[in-house]
Amino acid sequence: MQEEKRVKDKEFVSTRKAADILGVAVSTIQLWADNGSLRAWVTNGGHRRIAKDSVDDLLVKRDLSTNPPKQLVKEKKALTILLVEDDESQIDLYKQQFVARELNVNLVEAHNGYDGLIKIGQYKPSIIITDLMMPDIDGFQMLDTLKKNEELKDCLIIVVTALSLDEVENRGGIPDEVIFYTKPVVFDQLENTILKKMLNN
Repeated sequence: MQEEKRVKDKEFVSTRKAADILGVAVSTIQLWADNGSLRAWVTNGGHRRIAKDSVDDLLVKRDLSTNPPKQLVKEKKALTILLVEDDESQIDLYKQQFVARELNVNLVEAHNGYDGLIKIGQYKPSIIITDLMMPDIDGFQMLDTLKKNEELKDCLIIVVTALSLDEVENRGGIPDEVIFYTKPVVFDQLENTILKKMLNN
């Protein structure tokens, strides 16, 4: 009874809410409650309630870098993402995916490296997603220019290209800190990369 009173005196959440926060199934929350990984109690109506601070403690213990739960970033300020891409169908695909995945971002478009450099100065994005093969100034030239910009040291840069890694290396390569994806990009991976940036921003 004393344990139940201590839990009741704290903020609590339902098993569904705890599952959403931790990014797991409700059945997993029930299992963790039963084995003591989460502090919980059962109402007179038979509903399980989970102590919110217990959920928070479990979040700290888990490896959030693998698959950061969306609930953790929903309340954070929207990040500005600059998408540097000359293919309109690809731009539309990014927009559709960001909307469908409910990512809290402000998406800014640029259609080549020159346009991208101008937009970077205007919007100071937290994330840059860029193709490499584009007209005028391409992605390689843009990335080479960005290496010299100290203001972008905390900016996450992601390359998404149809070129293989060997082809990229043959053209001079890209900076080591740049994340590299080949087209067609796996949006589950891209989403996790964006969520990690939101979580740490």
